[in-house]
Amino acid sequence: MEGAAVAEGLWGLADHHEKLGDIGKTIKCLEAICQSRISFLPLVEVKTRLRVSALLLRYSHNVNHAKSHLERSLLLLKSIPSSFDLKFRTFSLLSHCYHLLASFPPQRNLLLKALELASSVPQDLSAYLWSCNFNSQLANTFIIQADFPSSLSALESGFLSASHICYPELQMFFTASMLHVHIMQWTDDYSVEKAVQRCDDIWQTISSDKTERCPGLFFYNELLHVFYRLRLCDYKNAQHHVDRLDQAMNAHSHNMQEVQQLRDELSSLDHSLSRYDLPSRERAALSHRQSQLQDRVNALSPSSSTTANSLEPAFFGNMDRAWTERLLLSQSPIDGEWLPKSAIYALVHLMVVLSGRPKGLFKECSKRIDSGMHIIQDELIKLGITDEVREADLRHTAIWMSGIYLMLQMQFLENRVALELTRSEYVEAQEALVEMKNLFTRFPTILQASECVIEMLRGQYSHSLGCYSEAAFHSIEASKLTESKSLQATCQAFAAVSYLTIGDADSSSKALDLIGPLYGMTNSLSGVREEASILFAYGLLLMKQQDLQEARNRLAKGLQIAHTHMSNLQLVSQYLTLLGNLALSLHDTVQAREILRSSLTLAKKLSDLPTQLWVLSSFTALYQQLGEKGSEMENEEHRKKKWDEMQSRLAEARGSIHHIELVEKARLEMHNVEDAQEQCDVTYGMQASLDIPESVGIEGPSPAQYSSRLVGLDTGKRWGKRRLSRLCAKNRVCFLYTKSSLLQMGHQYPDYNIREYIVHKVKDLGWIPHEQESH
Repeated sequence: MEGAAVAEGLWGLADHHEKLGDIGKTIKCLEAICQSRISFLPLVEVKTRLRVSALLLRYSHNVNHAKSHLERSLLLLKSIPSSFDLKFRTFSLLSHCYHLLASFPPQRNLLLKALELASSVPQDLSAYLWSCNFNSQLANTFIIQADFPSSLSALESGFLSASHICYPELQMFFTASMLHVHIMQWTDDYSVEKAVQRCDDIWQTISSDKTERCPGLFFYNELLHVFYRLRLCDYKNAQHHVDRLDQAMNAHSHNMQEVQQLRDELSSLDHSLSRYDLPSRERAALSHRQSQLQDRVNALSPSSSTTANSLEPAFFGNMDRAWTERLLLSQSPIDGEWLPKSAIYALVHLMVVLSGRPKGLFKECSKRIDSGMHIIQDELIKLGITDEVREADLRHTAIWMSGIYLMLQMQFLENRVALELTRSEYVEAQEALVEMKNLFTRFPTILQASECVIEMLRGQYSHSLGCYSEAAFHSIEASKLTESKSLQATCQAFAAVSYLTIGDADSSSKALDLIGPLYGMTNSLSGVREEASILFAYGLLLMKQQDLQEARNRLAKGLQIAHTHMSNLQLVSQYLTLLGNLALSLHDTVQAREILRSSLTLAKKLSDLPTQLWVLSSFTALYQQLGEKGSEMENEEHRKKKWDEMQSRLAEARGSIHHIELVEKARLEMHNVEDAQEQCDVTYGMQASLDIPESVGIEGPSPAQYSSRLVGLDTGKRWGKRRLSRLCAKNRVCFLYTKSSLLQMGHQYPDYNIREYIVHKVKDLGWIPHEQESH
């Protein structure tokens, strides 16, 4: 009796301090029970340790302390025959701790034991929910180890558990997660297409009122569809999903602003109503207004947001975030999110950039890049990541969250480099590339997959600045830094173009050595971007070999791909310029004039000075053939103006202190990182490559070599709530698979869930059934 009274007293005192927001005193009250010499019942100690662990995970970074409490609780629970809910809760939170500490083998073994227990108890609602929880976390651990088949098996088991309890949102979560895994591994088009169709079918079973209550699930599903379409270079159908995402983001942002205004007004009303001398008539009017405002807030909020005790899993920065800052994947009791709202918003901006840049919508793309970068900078500052912070300075528990935003930042910078190179703004491209380089040297493990992208962009920058030998070097180095056959082919095609631009016998021989094998493997590559770059380089080689008819066939095929599948205006312009020069070589002046006019129109739209100069040089040759002296002189005058503008921009870029370090034939140097191997294991799959077209230059037919760029190639991704990432190098589609608190189902204790960054992640759902017991 004495122990029970002491425990009740300390629990009550802990509740009091927690309501006041004094978490330190709350934890001291609870730990007094664990450290007391008074004998307590095992259940009392277990519940106390669970609550302490939940508070530590939610409000601090002391994961090891929380883990110790949970391991002790698990030992105590072994002697108790029932109390399954407590056992499941302990399993789930301890799994979360192991994940935060990157102890994946122990986590996997723990989850297997949890699933074994869940299958042995009466199969009621609670048991099925816990099975969903554990299967989602187990799938996440498999994803980190790149064991895709095992991950799919765990997710399928979770889907079956969700089906038993007829929970369509939960079914949709597992179905979308399976699509995420299929996109990550992409073994064949049919399997991915079937996963997409399955998502569409399940989504149709969810009523509209429920989808409105779980906006995170909508964003997750739509983003996966965008990743899928971009992977296929199906920009037309991808645009439909991008538009829906953009509209949903704007609507959600507007609603949250309205909610904040309503809550501010409610706070003011509460203050007014607290006055003891308030007249009864005025009090009644204010009370009525208060009721109206609360009804409006409830209408705009997810059902779970009104649950005061609902705790968010500690995964995203261990911060207590308001529901207005979350995009929930489902209603209570699951709750949870895929990525933080800010990361989702940044990702939507990135998708707008990816879909708009090939079309030359540079103004809108620049605006979205700025918006996305602003969001990311704010979040990095909240995480304590300033210009002085390096990878070795990060807390282990902060690696996942910081990795999400750092990966996104690299994606925006990559797009900025490509955009600025396309419109011949070399200084701006240089600045963005230097920023990428500096980020990589500060966070080499988290951003490991970005090294390939940086080397590729260094090659594009070097080519644009007329450093063709250096451009070839960096492209070849980039091909060595990826295991993706498609990306290797793209890099080698870039290198071949640079070699052909040099033009001497040795360089042409090196280009031939690259292009021959590449063209032979075209049919085995998975993307049209790779095929377009190879056909471009091959057509240029054939022109230099004077095999004009075969060159026309290859270039015509590449042009069709660039126009029909990629909608890449710069690549179309460059293909047209090559075909116009080819027609000129065949003395087909009528066709040459029409083709070159189209190319010049596109180049002007893109502000692409190298291609404009190349086309104007071709027009000079055309007018010489036709004997149109007046047109030739007028054209040459215009060309010289463009030439002077081009040389001014090149001189400014070459005069920068960063120019030499970017073009020099040397790989990036990085700072040493403590525990590099361990962190390497943690960040496996954070492979950064999106579908971002890159630039490649080619040689014009005039005496002066005008660089042009082949834009329209890409890069990768990842999965889970914290592993943002996996825009994997293999699939090169911005996949943030992070593991954040996907489904959290708990009132008193936070839980961890899976959805991790696959662009991304499979997610780690932390679902916990409602707390049935008091303390």
